[in-house]
Amino acid sequence: MYRTTDTGNLGIMASRTSGKGSQSTAGNSTQRAGRSGSTARKAPAKSAAKAPAKKSPARPAGRPPVRRAPAKKAAPPPRPGAARRIGRGLAHGAGALVRGVGRGARGLDPAHRKDGLALLLLGLALVVAAGTWSSLHGPVGDLIRLLVTGAFGRLDLVVPILLAVIAVRLFRHPERPEANGRIVIGLSALVVGVLGQVHVACGSPGRGDGSQALQDAGGLIGWAASKPLVYTVGEILAVPLLALLTVFGLLVVTATPVNAIPRRLRELGIRLGVVEPRPGEYVPGAGHDEADDYDAEWRDAAPARRRPRRTAAEAGDPAAAEEEALERRRAPRRKAVPAADREMDAVDAAAAAAVSVDGALVHGIPPTPVVAGLSSGISTDTGRAAGRRGAAPAADEPGPGADGPAAATSRTSVRETGVVPDLTKPAPEPDGGLPARAEQLRLAGDITYALPSLDLLERGGPGKARSAANDAIVAALTTVFAEFKVDAAVTGFTRGPTVTRYEVELGPAVKVERITALTKNIAYAVASPDVRIISPIPGKSAVGIEIPNTDREMVNLGDVLRLAAAAGDDHPMLVGLGKDVEGGYVSHNLTKMPHVLVAGATGAGKSSCINCLITSVMMRATPEDVRMVLVDPKRVELTAYEGIPHLITPIITNPKRAAEALQWVVREMDLRYDDLAAYGFRHIDDFNAAVRAGRVSPPPGSERELSPYPYLLVIVDELADLMMVAPRDVEDSIVRITQLARAAGIHLVLATQRPSVDVVTGLIKANVPSRLAFATSSLADSRVILDQAGAEKLIGKGDSLFLPMGASKPVRMQGAFVTEAEIAAVVKHCKEQMAPVFREDVTVGSAQKKEIDEEIGDDLDLLCQAAELVVTTQFGSTSMLQRKLRVGFAKAGRLMDLMESRNIVGPSEGSKARDVLVKPEELDGILAVIRGGTP
Repeated sequence: MYRTTDTGNLGIMASRTSGKGSQSTAGNSTQRAGRSGSTARKAPAKSAAKAPAKKSPARPAGRPPVRRAPAKKAAPPPRPGAARRIGRGLAHGAGALVRGVGRGARGLDPAHRKDGLALLLLGLALVVAAGTWSSLHGPVGDLIRLLVTGAFGRLDLVVPILLAVIAVRLFRHPERPEANGRIVIGLSALVVGVLGQVHVACGSPGRGDGSQALQDAGGLIGWAASKPLVYTVGEILAVPLLALLTVFGLLVVTATPVNAIPRRLRELGIRLGVVEPRPGEYVPGAGHDEADDYDAEWRDAAPARRRPRRTAAEAGDPAAAEEEALERRRAPRRKAVPAADREMDAVDAAAAAAVSVDGALVHGIPPTPVVAGLSSGISTDTGRAAGRRGAAPAADEPGPGADGPAAATSRTSVRETGVVPDLTKPAPEPDGGLPARAEQLRLAGDITYALPSLDLLERGGPGKARSAANDAIVAALTTVFAEFKVDAAVTGFTRGPTVTRYEVELGPAVKVERITALTKNIAYAVASPDVRIISPIPGKSAVGIEIPNTDREMVNLGDVLRLAAAAGDDHPMLVGLGKDVEGGYVSHNLTKMPHVLVAGATGAGKSSCINCLITSVMMRATPEDVRMVLVDPKRVELTAYEGIPHLITPIITNPKRAAEALQWVVREMDLRYDDLAAYGFRHIDDFNAAVRAGRVSPPPGSERELSPYPYLLVIVDELADLMMVAPRDVEDSIVRITQLARAAGIHLVLATQRPSVDVVTGLIKANVPSRLAFATSSLADSRVILDQAGAEKLIGKGDSLFLPMGASKPVRMQGAFVTEAEIAAVVKHCKEQMAPVFREDVTVGSAQKKEIDEEIGDDLDLLCQAAELVVTTQFGSTSMLQRKLRVGFAKAGRLMDLMESRNIVGPSEGSKARDVLVKPEELDGILAVIRGGTP
């Protein structure tokens, strides 16, 4: 009964659950089996997996439970025997040993691996020589005779020599594996061609003639090379074709293009002493190796411009493009830092040795042509080696970020090769001597003036090359981008004398703000707080990160002026400024600025810049070309130039005299404009050219003699002192000069170490378009000078930002430096050529003064009291004299006029108080002068 019910229930349950999935059925079965506990029947594994578990029927009351026998546990598998265990252990140990040896071989130094291969080839050459040159008995000798003699035939004696030559080459040049493929191809073609000709010469025996006949001819290789040709074209054409194959193999092995065969033959004759070399002819073997000769010959034989290989994406093949991308992802990325370190260490050692021999680095002496040639050769070899690694492009090729195919593939090439190229401009080297300078110039009155020689200025040592620090910073930047998941890559860098700018290209859909937001993280990674980010670099689709160099380089003014002279620019107002971050020298024409503001904190390099400007003018201009007005309120900065013939007045140190000199410049400008308007010229250069050509003449009856106007350069070393003494007069004069004096040949250089709004006012900034900012102490000062941030992140000692007229972004550069000894030598030369001719009307105003009664009369005591009152209070007011001295308006006005005649107060300006021109500490001297004594 219960069995029937149980079976029926089981059938009903199976029919109800037959439509459900096997997964849910198995799950339900497991759950029911777990709930049934001991009442569930044990079933075999297969039946349990197929059918769901049965639910136990309800047991009637009063019936004892059914006891079932416990299920038997599966017997464990029998353990292997002792011998079997020992064999398995030995097998595992042997496998671990073999794997360890393989891992050790992979971790072996590549140089040791190449030496091992060379030793293996040398041993094989010995064994083959023993088997072919002598009768080596045994299985090894039989095998060699079967393989070597059977394959090479009569030329089996040459095989050991070839193996020995290859082994010796691996010993001598293990660092150039790129030539292995070339040598293998060349030797293969050479062997096949020679053996084919030998086989044809021996009668072309076939395989039917027996193995001994083949061994007496060219062997199996000669038979395989010659038989098809003899069968197809006959023996007459087979021999020339095999000879061409032999010549091709010989050219490939010796790395000689066809058009270089005459030159190679001539070089061989020179080496053997048969041919005499021509003067200056290149003789191989003297300081050059095989790789250099090979690169030079194939570079000469290559076309002038190579077309870049088209990728599959450019060819329009999506399947091939996807396959190329997969291969690039699978290819392991090489780390170029150790290789670059080793290579650059060797280059730096060679360059340092050459420089130390010549004494250039120690004493600042220019390197001799021999050392300069060696340095240029080293840099060229370094660039060629980097080019073979896919790193550094040529100087005339567009760099990363430039337009063209190189810009599209720069990030890919850098990521594939792992080497960041050095894009620094190479130092220009003139082919010949410098162009002839005008050494003898005739001035007015038949005075002969010789310009100073550039030899008076020292030459700088060779520029710093790429170092391991650059590669370390590249690795740090790459790590920062990877940690913050920014798709960007460092595609190149340019090393300047003070900072190095690393170019970073962004991936698609990456915001530039992702890079600028990492400024502090980048500064932390490179351990430098002075990190400046440029986004973007002008003219390039790249972001620049400027990081200071650990070893700064000094820029000499002589190098900048020599480059300008070599370029053929002989304008007298061209001045040397310094060297930019790309390694190029910066010089600018003052007439194109046309006025410049130089500002920066104390010790930032402002005075050195002023010295470079004045020295540049003395080196390139005669007193007839340029005259200068120097204002030095500090009294010690420009004293070295006292007495040079370019000065139009002695160096002005009194701020009040400086204000008068600026007013004289305004009057001189008006006079020049009167001549330009009278003769119909718009610029002073056109007027001077017409005067020298004799195209203009003074009006009839005039006693004036026309002469060319010189450029007038006004240099104010400290503008703040002038603005403190006479702010209104100085500002009015500066504004009028900067507004109008460009066409009159008058140019202004304003320097200050306090770039605040009360010194560099809005009117002055609006009319001085060129700015040169050195390191400032705050962001506000940087905005006053440049109208933008940046100067507060400079590192001082000549590091500057130059913003010429018309430029949107400032150029970072290291200012040039000229020593006091160089300045003294140039000044001495100029003084020996000519004595200065000063103009007396510069510091004396030409405006007519009011007729003032010079007789003080009985008002001496009253005048002394008035002078003491005005000087003490620094307030010149007529009404104050009326109140304090209890005098009338007429008497107070007369006292004020007497003080004006003695330069105690300034002229009347309506209802305003007069300017007090005397400081309180000068009161005693003024009172002594009023009383008729000496100050």
